[in-house]
Amino acid sequence: MKLKSVFAGFLSLVMAAVMLAGCANQMEPAKKAIADIEAAVEAAGPDAAQYIPDQLQAVTSQIIELKMKFDQKDYKAVIAAAPALLTQAQGLAAAAATAKQAAEAAALETLNAEWGTLSTDLPAQLAAVTSRVKMLSKSMRLPAGLDAATFDAAKTSASEAATLWDQATAAQAAGNVEQAVTTGRQVKEKLDTAMAGLGMSAG
Repeated sequence: MKLKSVFAGFLSLVMAAVMLAGCANQMEPAKKAIADIEAAVEAAGPDAAQYIPDQLQAVTSQIIELKMKFDQKDYKAVIAAAPALLTQAQGLAAAAATAKQAAEAAALETLNAEWGTLSTDLPAQLAAVTSRVKMLSKSMRLPAGLDAATFDAAKTSASEAATLWDQATAAQAAGNVEQAVTTGRQVKEKLDTAMAGLGMSAG
């Protein structure tokens, strides 16, 4: 009876040793699997966070879960779940690139639409302000409500607007729509300022 008990105890020790050895054999593969997934996420770069934050968060959450399983020494579960998660992580870079391309295309479309409006409205506004300035410059007396300082400021704004408009059209011709629109907005601000000083209606 005593011999049987000793044998049973010995068998339990052997089983425990085998299980520990198995866990030790699975630890490194599990650790590497997590490292590979994290490397794939890092390869996606900041574009993933900017353009596909939800997908990135989903992968990140699963990585945290895998690490918890690893800390619990459930290496088998880590190894089982890792391949599918690695595939998701490796897909982040392509998904981010696609989303970025779509966002940039949408932004360019918006800029082109704004440039269309600016290129239609500003030349006429610039011509009207320039004509008004020339007419008042030839006049012997400024109209009531318009003093010399205000008139000079309006002339300066009109002159700067003309220079900026040349820069805007040059940028658009060179294919730099973003710069063209940015400069075009500055032109509009100066023309609006000039019109207000000269008492002209924007309509």
